[in-house]
Amino acid sequence: MAQILVFGDSITYGAWDKEGGWVSRLRKYLDISQPKEHNVYNLGIPIDESSEEVLKRFIPETKARLGSKKECIIIFSIGVNDSQFINNKNNFRIKPEKFRENIQKLINFAQQFTSKVIFISLAPVDESKTDPIPWVPDRSYKNSYIKKYNEMIKVICKENKVYFINFFNKLMGSDYKRTLGDGIHPDAKGHQKIFETIKDFLIKNRII
Repeated sequence: MAQILVFGDSITYGAWDKEGGWVSRLRKYLDISQPKEHNVYNLGIPIDESSEEVLKRFIPETKARLGSKKECIIIFSIGVNDSQFINNKNNFRIKPEKFRENIQKLINFAQQFTSKVIFISLAPVDESKTDPIPWVPDRSYKNSYIKKYNEMIKVICKENKVYFINFFNKLMGSDYKRTLGDGIHPDAKGHQKIFETIKDFLIKNRII
């Protein structure tokens, strides 16, 4: 039985979706379509999680879930919070060069456990609600910055021959804003779109 470990932030966790987000949908889909073949662990954190925090917890949490089991798939969905712009410091929360370093380290760590390492695209926001962020007024989420960080992930994944499921432009060209209650977190419809994109990619590439 393969263990699927999904690391990420509050979007990964499924905030704003009473059905538990795209990870919960993936688990339910696999429970029905491929019973007893996969265990899915949602390791998304419902707070302001960045690549720095994922790095700190990745190895101990991975070892705790795998135990003596060998077969696993590791999925990362991280980066939106890294791209936060701190207005009073005129800089990003995690600077681009540090972000590149963190993503490379996550790949190196994950490849100690499996060759099946996957990064999920960052998703756009509704800037009318996130610039500035109401609950953190000195910070902003902007799509130009999110796209920049998304492209960094894409390049690093290509360099390391790691899977990258990129749907940023696809969402930007849709009515995605209608699915963002607070301007950042997708609702049930948004998570369903993300789930379907990820599921189709995993099946097409024979990962599940």
